[in-house]
Amino acid sequence: METTLRPATANDLEGILAIVNHNILHSTALYDYNVKSMEYMQQWFTEKQEAGWPVIVADIKGKVAGYGTYGTFRTKDGYKYTVEHSVYVNEDYHGKGIGKMLLADLIVLAKKQGMHSMIAGIDAENKGSIEFHKKFGFREAGLLKEVGFKFNRWLDVVFMELHL
Repeated sequence: METTLRPATANDLEGILAIVNHNILHSTALYDYNVKSMEYMQQWFTEKQEAGWPVIVADIKGKVAGYGTYGTFRTKDGYKYTVEHSVYVNEDYHGKGIGKMLLADLIVLAKKQGMHSMIAGIDAENKGSIEFHKKFGFREAGLLKEVGFKFNRWLDVVFMELHL
């Protein structure tokens, strides 16, 4: 199964949207309640492009198997060298190394853009994602208790950081 990493195009938004909406409906990886529309994804993609933030996809035979991006961590000037990233993989491709490929590429891109730190905000119950990030050198930097609410329960968020 040959996987190609490449910059996303508008043609990939349907595949990205499917991944986003699946995670909204079935996981605590995203704390949104309602599925997103194609119009929302187009605006999101336009904003990423205008800001110079990457959106990359893992392409398998023309299908979006996963995507990764990063962007503004906080809007104050002093945070301009820190980004927060996202990596999501289509459920059909879990466990096939696609997340590793995406995160490795995002780290390279962030270094090339002169970033100093990369942040991950992860649902504290998602031990798999926490361990995944540790393999890349991320370290736990803080735990925020009961700051999210989804599926009728309070959720904790682990912040992890990587100094580039």
